[in-house]
Amino acid sequence: MPVKLTPSAQYAITVRLQYPHKAGRIAEIARTVAAQNAVIMAIDLVHIYRGMVTRDYTIECSDTKHAQAVLDSLKTLKELKLVSVSDDTFLMHLGGKLEIESKVPLQTRADLSMAYTPGVARVCMAIHDDYKKSFNLTIRKNCIAIVSDGSAVLGLGNIGPAAAMPVMEGKAILFKEFGHVDAFPLCLDTQDADEIVEFVKWIAPTFGGVNLEDISSPRCFYIEERLKTEVDIPVFHDDQHGTAVVVLAALINVLKITGKDPKKMKLVVAGAGAAGVACTKLLLEFGVSNIIVCDSRGAIHKGRDLGDNPPKLWLVEHTNPHGEKGSLKEVIKGADMFLGVSAPGILERKDVKKMAEDPVIFAMSNPVPEIMPEEAQGIASVIATGRSDYPNQINNVLAFPGIFRGALDARASDINEGMKHAAAEAIAGVVKKQELSPEYIIPSAFNRTVGKKVASAVARAAHKTHVGRRMPKGTSIYHV
Repeated sequence: MPVKLTPSAQYAITVRLQYPHKAGRIAEIARTVAAQNAVIMAIDLVHIYRGMVTRDYTIECSDTKHAQAVLDSLKTLKELKLVSVSDDTFLMHLGGKLEIESKVPLQTRADLSMAYTPGVARVCMAIHDDYKKSFNLTIRKNCIAIVSDGSAVLGLGNIGPAAAMPVMEGKAILFKEFGHVDAFPLCLDTQDADEIVEFVKWIAPTFGGVNLEDISSPRCFYIEERLKTEVDIPVFHDDQHGTAVVVLAALINVLKITGKDPKKMKLVVAGAGAAGVACTKLLLEFGVSNIIVCDSRGAIHKGRDLGDNPPKLWLVEHTNPHGEKGSLKEVIKGADMFLGVSAPGILERKDVKKMAEDPVIFAMSNPVPEIMPEEAQGIASVIATGRSDYPNQINNVLAFPGIFRGALDARASDINEGMKHAAAEAIAGVVKKQELSPEYIIPSAFNRTVGKKVASAVARAAHKTHVGRRMPKGTSIYHV
């Protein structure tokens, strides 16, 4: 059964219509749009001239085919001219979503002599004499690189570096908006893991941290592990750890509601890629002892031939303590929780019925989850997805801006497990005890307190775990 998608801004169109300036025309157009199950979000007057009115209608649709159906229906109206059609998402991306701005004035000779030659030479030599000063006297104090090869973009797969760029630009905007972190996208025309490592090592002196993004598994594990030992700035693969941190934050609050004991829970994970492995590792460290991870062939267990796949071989040694075998639908029996980071529609209502009493469902595949919330309602005690149009959206933006903000503030050399746990606890703590409910286990992505609380917790954890290197306030920048 195909999933009926809700009209949303991502498929909004702005249609410029011209028609006689008569009573009832707006209502007629609204009825036509409503008959197509689309939503008019705005009507703007362009001009009225010689009895004709021109207006822009912004209409939310559910996909491109739906948008075309809306346009076809409008064309049937008499005395109406369709002047132009714009796709609002494409309009937002015209010319890219980023620009460079100067932080200092250049209005006088004095300004120029300090910002550039000859004054800049003194700053260069200060850094030459003391490398650590580069973290204060250059952009790297508050700037990270977003590095991708375009091999695993969102739900799009291996679309390459040029096509991945709009996603990386969007990521940079999120860093700035929610963490006040400057970030620059760098999409690489190579998918050779060693070449990616070498590239990041070459650019490391420019940045205060590196966010790896949309790099396919298992290469992403190898790249991150090497970089963590070969550069002196924090390296963080958000598809792994950002997802894991927000999942843990949501679980922390779920446990408060359900009273479930993590040490006694059976948790089934669908998806053994970057997110699935990282979530499993963080949940194991938190204390969930019985985790069964399934890939497309079913449960991962010691009897399976997994070939040369280090992440899955790690899972064999650390998960599925009772050696359960079979498909997802088989091992889901008796599970207290399902965590989906895999594919749409792989779970049905009858599968949820086989789970333990008051099961928890985190179905995070986007845009269509592993099971639609409506199918699990009435059985599951708590339901979360990756979508913004349902309660409990598990969104990485709750984690990565604050994590990097805290890491930069502490001048951390790494983002370690202690910092991730601190971030999860901080996110969970934003939802106060009196606010907790099955429909509210995780704060909104637009809750402006999240980034600050995460940054503070991460910076403290960096110092506690001895990876924070920030110089004390008041330290002189001069040679003393």
